[in-house]
Amino acid sequence: MLPPIASLPRFEKSISDLIRGLRSHKGNEKEYIQNCLKECRSEIRSQDLDLKATALLKLIYLEMFGHDMSWASFNVLEVMASPKYHQKRVGYLGAIQSFRPDTEVLMLATNLLKKDLTAPSTTTISLPIVTLPHVITPSLALSVLQDLLPRLSHTNPAIRKKTVVTLYRLALVYPETLRAAWPKIKERLMDRAEDSSVTAAIINVICELGWRRPQDFLSLAPRLFELLVDSGNNWMAIKLIKLFATLTPLEPRLVRKLLPPLTEIIQTTPAMSLLYECINGIIQGGILGSGDDTSGKEEIASLCVDKLRSMVMVDGDPNLKYVALLAFNKIVDTHPWLVAQQEDVILECIDSADISIRIKALDLVQGMVSSDNLVSIVSRLMRQLKLSSTTDQRNEATQANSSLGNSDDDDLERTISTTQKASEQSPPLPDDYIIDVIDRILNMCSQSNYAHLTDFEWYIDILTQLVRIAPQPKRANDGETFATSGRFGPSDVSEKIGNELRNVAVKVQAIRPACLQAAEVICRQLGKDALRGHSINSGALGPVAWVVGEYASELEAPEETLGLLLQLIPRIALAEPLAASIQAAVKVFSPIAGNPQTVWSTEHKTKILLLIARVVHALEALTLHPNLEVQERAVEFTELLKLTTEAVSAPADSEDSPDLYQETPLLLTQAIPSLFSGWELKSVAVGAQKNVPLPEDLDLDEPINANLNTLLASAESMTSIPADEADEFDAYYYQRPAATSVSSEPALARLAEERSTPVGQSYQQPSEESYLDADILARRKVERLEKNRDDPFYIQDSSSVQRSSTPIHNILQNSNGPDLDVDSIPIMELNIDKLSVGHGPTKQSRSPRPRPRQKVVVAADENLGGSGQSTPRNDSENDSGTLASKAARARRLKQSLLGVDSTVISSLPLEGDAGSGAYDPDAQQREEAEMAQAVKEVERLRLEMQRANERIQVAQGVDAAGTVVKKKKPATKTKKKKPVTAGDAEGTIDDSADGVKKVKKKKKKDKIAGADGGSAAADVGLEQTPSVKPKRKKERPSSADAEEVA
Repeated sequence: MLPPIASLPRFEKSISDLIRGLRSHKGNEKEYIQNCLKECRSEIRSQDLDLKATALLKLIYLEMFGHDMSWASFNVLEVMASPKYHQKRVGYLGAIQSFRPDTEVLMLATNLLKKDLTAPSTTTISLPIVTLPHVITPSLALSVLQDLLPRLSHTNPAIRKKTVVTLYRLALVYPETLRAAWPKIKERLMDRAEDSSVTAAIINVICELGWRRPQDFLSLAPRLFELLVDSGNNWMAIKLIKLFATLTPLEPRLVRKLLPPLTEIIQTTPAMSLLYECINGIIQGGILGSGDDTSGKEEIASLCVDKLRSMVMVDGDPNLKYVALLAFNKIVDTHPWLVAQQEDVILECIDSADISIRIKALDLVQGMVSSDNLVSIVSRLMRQLKLSSTTDQRNEATQANSSLGNSDDDDLERTISTTQKASEQSPPLPDDYIIDVIDRILNMCSQSNYAHLTDFEWYIDILTQLVRIAPQPKRANDGETFATSGRFGPSDVSEKIGNELRNVAVKVQAIRPACLQAAEVICRQLGKDALRGHSINSGALGPVAWVVGEYASELEAPEETLGLLLQLIPRIALAEPLAASIQAAVKVFSPIAGNPQTVWSTEHKTKILLLIARVVHALEALTLHPNLEVQERAVEFTELLKLTTEAVSAPADSEDSPDLYQETPLLLTQAIPSLFSGWELKSVAVGAQKNVPLPEDLDLDEPINANLNTLLASAESMTSIPADEADEFDAYYYQRPAATSVSSEPALARLAEERSTPVGQSYQQPSEESYLDADILARRKVERLEKNRDDPFYIQDSSSVQRSSTPIHNILQNSNGPDLDVDSIPIMELNIDKLSVGHGPTKQSRSPRPRPRQKVVVAADENLGGSGQSTPRNDSENDSGTLASKAARARRLKQSLLGVDSTVISSLPLEGDAGSGAYDPDAQQREEAEMAQAVKEVERLRLEMQRANERIQVAQGVDAAGTVVKKKKPATKTKKKKPVTAGDAEGTIDDSADGVKKVKKKKKKDKIAGADGGSAAADVGLEQTPSVKPKRKKERPSSADAEEVA
C-alpha cells in the first residue's frame, strides 16, 4: 500500500540543479538568485537534516558570488553536529566560509570541536583540524590545545601533518602553543622513519619561524642538512635553502658545508624554481660575500651567473627573465665584473615588451656602467626612445589622414596596411617610462662628476636629442597657481635636461662653445615645434637661456641669437624660463652694443638704436605680467634701455662734422656691462649651504615692514580693474587660443622615412643614425671631416675638400686627367735623398696611433668649509626622538596574509619554563610603556653628557662660540742640556715652563734669576699650566752676541 501523497517529500533543488538553472538564466541572474535565496531560507529551517544540509550547500555556493550567509550561522552549527559524515562535512565547510572570530555562536562550537578531535574516525578528526585555522581565537586555542597535542602521535600521517600546520596557526593568536608543542614537533623531525609529508609540514613551520628567531634552530642544522642532501622533494629543498639563508649569518662555518650540495643542485636540477631559489638562498645567505674559501666563492658565483644567463635567454617565459634580473641586481654588489660580462643579454632585456622587465634591466645597467660601455648603453636607450617617438608621430599622422578618406575602398586599404605594419612597429612607450629612462641616462652620464664620460661633444648631442624626445609636461590643475608661478608638475623632465646642459657649460670650460651652439639649436627647435599662436611650455628653455646669456661674449653670431630670443620671449608661458630669457636678451645685447673694437659711426649708431627699440618693444608687453619676478626684470631693463636711447640719441659735440670719430656712450661701454661682470659663477656643492655662517642680527620673526598689510590693501584698492577690462585680462592670460589646422605630412615622405630605418643594429655600438636627428648628424659629420682633414690615415670622399697637392698628385692629374686610370699610372724612380734636398727637411714618419681620448678638465663643486657656525638643520630638533621613533618602528605590526599579528612569536623562546614566559597582553603593554620611558631617560642622560662635554671643552680652551684658543704645547722631546758653568754667565740657556729654549743676554742678576726659574719649572714639570702669551718676533743676535754665546 502506497503512503498518502501528503506524506511524500516534495522535490527540492540540489546543488547541481542550482548551477544548471543559473547557467540557463543568462541576463536574468539576479532575479534567479534572489528566488533561490528565498527557497534556501525556508529549507534551512526544516527539521530534516538532509534538506538542511542541501540548503546549506547551496548557500555556500551563492556565498562565493558575494551573497552574505552570516544569518545562517546557527543552522551551520546544527549541521556540524550531525552524526552523519556527509552532513557534518557540509557543516564544517559552512563554518569555514561564514564563521569569523567575532561570530557569536562560535563559543557554542567549542565542545563540538573538542568532541570531534577525540573521535575514533580519521575522517571525522580531520574536519575540526582543518576548520580551526579559519575560526581560531585566543580563548578557543586555549580550550582545544590539550585535545590537539595528542594528535601529533596519531597513527595516520595525514592527521599528524594537518596537526602540525594547525598548531602553527594557533601559535599566531596564542604564542604559548609553541612552547607546549615544540618538544613533540622536534621529536617528529628527528625521527628518520617519519613520513615525508609530515617532515615537509614541519620544515614549512620551521621555515616560517626561522626568520623571526633563527638562533632557536641552529641545533637542528645537522638534521636539516641531511634532509637537504637525501630528500628528493624539490619543495622541501626550497624551504631548507631559505632556512639555511637565515642560519648562515649566525654560523659562518655552514657556508663551507653548504657549498658542495648547493653546487650539485645548481648543476643537476632541471626545475627552474629550485634553481632560482638555490641561487637566491646563496645570495641572501651571504655565501658570495663571505671572506672564507675565496676560490669556492668565485666558482659558485660564476656558476650562478651562468645559470641566470640561461634563464634570461629562455624565450617565452617573462617570469624567468624577471626573477633572473632580480638575482643579477643582488649579485652585482659583490661581483660586478661577472655581471658586466653578461652585458649583451641584459641589454636585450631593455627592449622587452614587458615594462617591468625593462625597468629591472635599467636598474641593473645603471649599476654596471663604466667608461668603456657608457656609450653603447646610452646609444641603446636613445635608439629605443627615438623609435618610440617616431611611432607616435606616425600614429598621429595616420589619425590625421584617416579623416581625409574619400571612399570605403581607401579606408579598407588603409586598414589593411595599418594591420600589416602593426607587428613591425615597436609598441608606443608610456610617458612615465620615457621620463624614467631619460632620468637614468642623465644619472649614468653625470655620476661621480662625469667620471665615466670621455666625449663631451657626444654628450651634448645626446642632450639636444633628449630635449626633442622628452614628453610634454602636464599643466597643473590650478590655473591661478600656474599663471603666477608658471611651473608644471614634477614630471617635467625637460628642465632636468636643460640643467644638465648648464652644468656641463659651467664645469667644463673647454666645451663651452659646443654648449652655446647646442643652446642655440635647442632654442631654435623649440620655436619651430610650437604651433603658431601657441605658447612654448618646455622647462629646458630657462637653463638654456641662462647659458646663452652667461657666456654671451663667446657667441659666434650674437645678433642672430638676440633676434631668436626676442622672438621666443612673447611665446614663453612659464614664468621662470621667461625671466631667464629676459635677462639673457639684455646680456647678449650688452657685448653687441658695447664692443670697444667697433667704431662708433652713424651707421653703427642707427643699428644700436634699432636693436634697443626691438628689445624695448619685446619687454614693454611684460611690464604688467602677473609674475612679480618677470614684471620686475621687464620694468628695470625697459627703463634702463630707454635711458640708453636718450644717451645714444643725444646730439654730437661737433655737429659740423658728424662723420668724424666719436666715442661710444659710457652707458653702453661701462654701465650696462658692469651689471653682468664680476666673479665667475661656479657650481656649488649640495651641502655647502650648511656651512654658510648665520648672521647674528637675523630675526626671521620680525616683519619687514610694520605697515605691510595696510600698504597691500591700499595697493589692491588702487589697482582695481573694471569688469570689462578684467574679462579681457583673463582672456589674454588664462584662455588658450584656438588651435590652427596643420597640413599633414605627405605619404612620400613617410615612405622615404621608412626606407631609411636601419634593419638591424649591433647591441654593442648602435649607429648614430638610429638615435640622432638628421641635422645633428650633418653637423657632426662636418666637424669630423674638418677634424680629420689633415689626417693622412683618413680616407675622404671625392666631394670633400682636397688637401695640398704633392708632386705625385700633379703627375697623376697631368697624365691621366680627372679620371684616374690605374693602367696608365707612370712608373717613376723615387729618390728619397733628392726629394729631401729639393723640398727641404722631411718630417719623421709616425706610426698610426689610436685617436687619444678627449682630455677635458671638469671643475669640482665649490664647498664652503670651516666658515664658522653653520646654518642649523631643520631636523636637528627631532634628534631627541630618534630612538623612540626607531623603537616604535620596530614594534610596527607585521600583518601576514591571514591578517594576524605575528610579532609576539619573535620574543617567545621555544624551550624553558612554561610559566615564566606566559603570554599576557597587559604585561606586554606595560613593558612597552616602560621601554618608552627608558628610551626617554637614556636620551636625557645623553644630552646631559653632551652638555658636560661642552663645558669641559670650554674649560680647556674652547669658548662658547666655538673659537679654539691655541696653547703653547710643552716640549715632548727631551734634549740633552749642557751643564751651566761659571764661564757661561753671560749666555745662559733658559729652560722655562713653556719648554722653549731662549738665549738671553741680560744683567748678571737677571741671568741668575732666570736659571733659578728654569730649575723650578723643571721640578714642577707638566703640573703647572703655562700662561698664554702673545708671540713676539725673534730678534737676530748680533755678531758680538754670537761670539759670547759661542
